[in-house]
Amino acid sequence: MRPTEEQEELRSAVRQLLARQPGPDAWGPLAGQIGAAGLAVPEEHGGAGCGPLEVHVVMEELGRALAPVPFLGSAVLTTQALLACGDAALLPGLADGSAVGALAWAEDGSWEPAAIRTAAHRGPDGGWRLTGTKDHVLDGADATLLVVAARTTAGVALFEVPVDGPGVRRERLVPMDPTRAQARIALDGATGRLLGTDGDGERVLARVRDLGSVALAAEQVGAAERGLELTVAYARERVQFGRPIGSFQAVKHRLADAYVQVEAARSIALGAACAAAEGAAELTRYAAAAKSACSEAFSAVAGETIQLHGGIGITWEHDAHRYFKRAHGSAQLLGAPAAHRRRLAAELELVSRQVA
Repeated sequence: MRPTEEQEELRSAVRQLLARQPGPDAWGPLAGQIGAAGLAVPEEHGGAGCGPLEVHVVMEELGRALAPVPFLGSAVLTTQALLACGDAALLPGLADGSAVGALAWAEDGSWEPAAIRTAAHRGPDGGWRLTGTKDHVLDGADATLLVVAARTTAGVALFEVPVDGPGVRRERLVPMDPTRAQARIALDGATGRLLGTDGDGERVLARVRDLGSVALAAEQVGAAERGLELTVAYARERVQFGRPIGSFQAVKHRLADAYVQVEAARSIALGAACAAAEGAAELTRYAAAAKSACSEAFSAVAGETIQLHGGIGITWEHDAHRYFKRAHGSAQLLGAPAAHRRRLAAELELVSRQVA
């Protein structure tokens, strides 16, 4: 599939902006000038009304730059959670970037709904009270809008929780990947407003996990591509025994293998984005396959980036270590590759039973 002219213009605009304004300060222009914060928000709620393919383009570029902006946590995970809940009241703030959302979901390193132990119960006043601890909350320390997945007597449900309300404690973490802000959020009787239908949280989180995995796969492709570009450039410049190291057959083979991994990952990530854009019933299969394959491809390419830079890639002065850390951090986000292969196997087993 060829990108449309509008998608190529979006890619160019994001790449140019990130080149001019790297770092966390890029979020303001991304949201205000390009409209990235509201890319997936319907027009009637103040967004651009775009779909997974446009999100794919932006995520690829953010991955190339390792941009430390809250696009994944706010414009993808939180936005898609609200859309799946059917609660549109909070979307305009996310769309214009005036609000930054965080989806507090994972517990004990797991994104499986069965692992959710945070409890929500009715208080004396009839309102909801939440108690529990959430890990790996993207941009959770700086978010102005907090959506929490908790367990009620009806099952899993989602709640809006005031970020600075009583009973809410946010702890900024120091993750392995410093370009991906994470927090731990402890709730002790915090007040919450039910979003959508009580007990519908598993369906919502399944949808969010699929779309989040598709978006994350695109980011991994962009970052792997950039890591390979840096390595090829170094192989042309670094001279050993009177020759650029890129002229040695062993190095050529490793670079060629890395190129194949990047292009294979690109194909499966784009295929998953197309499935999401088409509303395919098989989206979970595509998403699980893309997240697993792209995680492993990025990790492999990042490892070669370190190795073929001859050791300088693990110093603070070189960008290679940043791609290496992002590769291993993103591989665990939303579930490790093995977890997604189990999801894929379960989906395929279900299909085989239906056919039989």
